[in-house]
Amino acid sequence: MAIYENPTANELDRILQRPSYNFSKIEKVVAPILDKVKRGGDKALRKLALEYDHVELDDLWVTEEEFAEVEDQVQDTLKEAIQMAHANVKKFHEAQKQSQLVMEVMPGVVCSRRSVPIQKVGLYVPGGSAPLFSTVLMLAVPAIIAGCEEVIISSPTNRLGKINPTVLYTAKLVGVKRVLKLGGAQAIAALGYGTDTVPKVDKIFGPGNQYVTVAKQMLAKQDVAIDMPAGPSEVLVAVDKHSNAAYAASDLLAQAEHGPDSQVVLVSTSKKKAAEVNEEVVKQLSHLSRKKIAEKALAQSAMIVVEGRKEMLQIINDYGPEHLIISTDKPEKLAEKVINAGSVFVGELTPESAGDYASGTNHTLPTNGWARSFSGVSLDSFVKKITYQRITEEGLMLLGPTVERMAEAEMLDAHKNAVTVRLNKLREDGISGKSRKESPESGESLLFGKG
Repeated sequence: MAIYENPTANELDRILQRPSYNFSKIEKVVAPILDKVKRGGDKALRKLALEYDHVELDDLWVTEEEFAEVEDQVQDTLKEAIQMAHANVKKFHEAQKQSQLVMEVMPGVVCSRRSVPIQKVGLYVPGGSAPLFSTVLMLAVPAIIAGCEEVIISSPTNRLGKINPTVLYTAKLVGVKRVLKLGGAQAIAALGYGTDTVPKVDKIFGPGNQYVTVAKQMLAKQDVAIDMPAGPSEVLVAVDKHSNAAYAASDLLAQAEHGPDSQVVLVSTSKKKAAEVNEEVVKQLSHLSRKKIAEKALAQSAMIVVEGRKEMLQIINDYGPEHLIISTDKPEKLAEKVINAGSVFVGELTPESAGDYASGTNHTLPTNGWARSFSGVSLDSFVKKITYQRITEEGLMLLGPTVERMAEAEMLDAHKNAVTVRLNKLREDGISGKSRKESPESGESLLFGKG
């Protein structure tokens, strides 16, 4: 990896420029696929599966028999690992539940907010060069905890029309019963538009290749919500003279093997340590099964040497990495000052791999600098926050004149009148601002629920 010592701001912009897609070129490929599915439905999906995945699909959905088969196709040791990961992810996401907020902001004016699950969600699980069964945990677990009415997984098959058994085992473990045998842009189209057999979902989640990513973004313009903007995976590893070079190198390579367009960055306050990490990268790279993929990612990545922690923190927050690993002395002190990152891994014994699989946090995170404005997937991603208000006679007498004056100032007469006609009626009835409060019906709160 190239090492840059104390680069200027302009040099940093060039060094940390992220790999980008040629969106116009990809859209020209994706647009006809979306159109075919929109017009042709299930028939088009079967044709596209044959054309792109070279598989004939008699049924677009995984059958009960196929679900049953996976029990004997996944090793017990792997099942145990998935079960532990499931328990941790479930525990952490269940803790994210929020109770309903009810507040009387002034006498007679009660406001509340509650979480309501998104009804239908589609979860895309990649299954190409690496079947990401861990993504089933990260997406399906919070969807089920949130109470989504319909949870659909879509994942590509092999040439025999079978989905990876570990993906199916994990889906079965978490409680997902509907799995589509579809990959690529056509899977996103099926979920976004709906067909005779595939229900149109309200929101699509999940990572994927450039065609999946662009398909999601195109549909998000008018047809369906998506989890977040996405780009190639990335990691920034922060080290100093105290850091373990082998650990840091392993973290860089763990991200580099994701894909040739992944970006890995090392920021170090020690030039000597950066050189040591580079040596370890070369040493460990030779043992990787995905060596060629990692090499391509490393070719467009960088090591940056800076004067101190202040400069290190500046680069971190300006870059806004998807994954941030802090392997410095006293890592918590640096971590608490981070304001832009998808997920932070604090201390040398906290590899990014732990978050990818089993620590409990979610691995679906904002990339391409979107960590400056987006959060990773959480329980909140699967719910809507609806606000409510209830105003009593007393409340309207107190609040009404304020609303009237504000509406009049904005020259919105109808807005003002909606209040005025009510106030006039209350005054006709002899209601004053200090009159009785409206009482809830027996057994109910003023705004939802039982008393």
